[in-house]
Amino acid sequence: MTLRVDDLRVHYRTLRGEVKALDGVSFGVGDGEILGLAGESGCGKTTLGKSLIRMDGRMRLAGGTVSLDGTDLPIGDDRRMNPFRFKRVSLIPQYSMSAMNPTRRIGRMITELLASRGESVDTAELERRLDLVELPRDILGRYPIELSGGMKQRMVMVISTLLDPSLLIADEITSALDVSTQKAVARTLVEFRDRGFVRSMIFITHDISLTYQIADTIMVMYAGRLAEKAPASVIVSEPRHPYTRMLISSLPEVGVRHAERRLSGIPGRPPSLLDPPQGCRFRDRCPLAFDRCAEDPPPIEVVPGHHVACWKA
Repeated sequence: MTLRVDDLRVHYRTLRGEVKALDGVSFGVGDGEILGLAGESGCGKTTLGKSLIRMDGRMRLAGGTVSLDGTDLPIGDDRRMNPFRFKRVSLIPQYSMSAMNPTRRIGRMITELLASRGESVDTAELERRLDLVELPRDILGRYPIELSGGMKQRMVMVISTLLDPSLLIADEITSALDVSTQKAVARTLVEFRDRGFVRSMIFITHDISLTYQIADTIMVMYAGRLAEKAPASVIVSEPRHPYTRMLISSLPEVGVRHAERRLSGIPGRPPSLLDPPQGCRFRDRCPLAFDRCAEDPPPIEVVPGHHVACWKA
C-alpha cells in the first residue's frame, strides 16, 4: 500500500467559524494505482489533495493520520513536511498554467528547484521526458509566457515528476483545456505511471467521464465525506450510492438525443459545512431517504473493493 489515510479531518478557519471541509475521510491507494477523486464543487476533493502536501494558513488539521510507504506524513507541520515534498509526494496544482515563475527561464527554474531539494539536473533524463510529452528541447531557454496553455501544462507535469515521487496529486489539471488536449494530458499521466515516473496517483476532477478513462478506482465525495469508492467500471455501471447514481445520470451520453433522454440535475444544494447536519449529509436531496438516515452511515464494504456510505446500499 503506497498511501493510507485514516479518519482525516481538516477545517478552514473563517470569521464565521470553522468549515469542516474534510470530516473523517479514510481510504487507501495501492502501488501502481490511479485513484480518481470526484464530486461537486465544495465536496472537499481539492482540500484533500492540498492537505496531503501543503496546507495553507487557513487550514487546520483537526484529526486523523496519513502514511506514505509506511512512513507517517507530518501534514500538520509545514516545516517537517518539506523533506517529503517533490521527492516523496508531488503536486500538479489546479492552476498549473500559471504555476511557473514568469521572471525565470524554464531551464534555470528547474535547476533552482532541484537545488533547493539537494539534487542536480540530469540533462539526459530531462530531455527524454520532454520528448515523451512532445515538447521541444529548446523550451528550457524560454520564459513561461512564450508557451501555449497546453505546453505549460505538460511542462509542469514534467517538473512535478522529475524526482519520481511515490505519490502524484493532479488537481483539476484538465479543467482549462480543450477536449483533445484533455485526452492527451490524461494519456500522459497514465504513461508516467506505466514508466515508473510515479508509483501511484490521485486524479482530482469533477468530470467522472474523463476520470473513467484513466483511473483504476473512483472515489466519490460529498460534503466532506466519502460517499462511494469502487473500481472505475463498477462506479459507472453499478453505482450503489444515490448521490453517485444521480451524478452519473446527469451526464450526457454520446449518440443519445435529448428527446430520447432528458438530462436531470440533482435538486437542492449541499449542506453548509460550518454547521453540517447530523446523519447522512445527502438525505435532504436524496429520493430514498428514510428515518434511519438521521444516523451517520459508515462506509461499508458491500462487496470486495466496493465501499458505500449509505444505509440502503
